[in-house]
Parts: sequence; structure tokens; C-alpha cells
Amino acid sequence: MACDGYVKTLAYDDASETDSAIYSDSADSDEMDCPDKPSMSCRCNMDEGIKLEWRHSSSMKHVVNIIIALERMKHIKTKSSEFGEEEVLNIIMDSVIEERHMERVAVTTPSYTKIDQTVQCNVCDQFKKTVVQSSGSPRLLAVTLHDGNTRFKVDFSLSLYVSTSASPNASQPVCLGISQTNLYLACTQPDDSSPHLVLQEISETLKTIKAGDQYDNLLFFRKETGVANNTFESVKYPGWFISTAYEDFEQVEMSQMSQGRLTNFTLEKKRLIRN
Repeated sequence: MACDGYVKTLAYDDASETDSAIYSDSADSDEMDCPDKPSMSCRCNMDEGIKLEWRHSSSMKHVVNIIIALERMKHIKTKSSEFGEEEVLNIIMDSVIEERHMERVAVTTPSYTKIDQTVQCNVCDQFKKTVVQSSGSPRLLAVTLHDGNTRFKVDFSLSLYVSTSASPNASQPVCLGISQTNLYLACTQPDDSSPHLVLQEISETLKTIKAGDQYDNLLFFRKETGVANNTFESVKYPGWFISTAYEDFEQVEMSQMSQGRLTNFTLEKKRLIRN
């Protein structure tokens, strides 16, 4: 489709939103496919606004390019004068090109350092099921214990850590170990499956743990809410929490909040020990 001429006046108070048209890739505004330069002039009058006159026999695509150029000039204020094609181009380029200053931001790997305090306790879920260790297997179960069966309770040692970066919602980074053993609770994700909770034997002192190293799956964010409710979220796998089932004798596992498991725990017989 050919067009012999085009005249458009752009008023200074034009407040229509044209960002989508101005920056649309489909308009190909930088491509002028006409072999000859168009005859283009621009007249600016403080009363009438900016008037661009263009006369050339070309495609509708070329006309669209000119309209887009005009829309880019809608916020330009200038004195009453006439200027030619080169001046119009300079004004357009000055109005749409912004200087972007990029600053290098130092990215530090979060590091967690153990402090000289440990919390000794038993752990129960919100239904008062106690976490015990399954006999003959490295698994933890949640069981309702009756009088006389308290010997089956697992004594936990919660090693407390401080982080070089602020933890979310002021949570406390901890490692959960079984007292008098080298076993620690660890969140692992084998073969790209969902994260699982396992007992992992560790001989290291774990004074410092860095994100991305081989021991970062031992860290949990402990968040205390209400009077005594605690949640334990994996540091390595955010959104995954230590949880128990509603039924007795089910395995303690990792789950998301939406998976219908119990994620609130109380710390029974809690005492603080300085190392």
C-alpha cells in the first residue's frame, strides 16, 4: 500500500499513553525500507504544537515509522522555529536515548559460624507426638509416648550459628544433632526428587559452614512463633520444613507447608549449655 503524503500535528498537552507503540519491536521503528530519503520537515509553534510534514510515495510501514517518531516527540518543548530532517532526527535520538550506568555489586557467599551455645532438648510436634529414633534403622519417627516410655525420647543438641547475611524473618540458623552421637539431621535431594530428611554421620566440628559446601544441608532456620512453636526450614532448600504426619509411628520427613503435615514443634526440657 502506498501513501503520497502525511501531515500530523502533535499538541504539547497530549497526555495519551503510547509507550507500547513507541517501544514495540513489531513496528521495526529503526528500519527505513524505502530506497530514497523522505522529504521531511518539522515546524514548531507554541500555539499549535509540533507539525511534521512528510511527502513521499512509499509503504504504509514507512508511514508507521514516521508516526512513531512523532509520538516520541510529544513531550519536547522548543521555541517557535523550523528545522529540517537532520535536526528532527537529533531531537528524536536525544529524547529516547538514556544513559545507563551499571555498577558492579559484590556478591558474597553466606557463611554460618557456630557460637559457644547449644540447646539441649526433646522435640514434640503440635499433637504432642515425640520424635524418637527407630530401632535398627537410621530413621526418626513421631510417636505418642505414654508414662514409662520416656526413655525412647531422642535428646537433641541444637548448635546455634550466626550468619554473615541476615536470615529471613530473623530466624536462628541451627544444626540439629542427636546428643552423644555423631548423627545430624540433614536435608538431601537425591536424583532431583523432592528433598528428604536423613540422619547423617559427621565427624567434623562444623565450626563454619558456607552456602554451597558439603555441609550446608545440615543447616535449618529455626523460627519461634507464639509462646513455644518452632519451625525448622532447610537453609539449602527454602520452603521445605521438618514435619510429621498426623498418625503415630510415621517417619519424620521434609515437606512444604501446603502438603498437609505438621510443621510446628515444641522443645521440651530445654536447657542452654555453653560450650
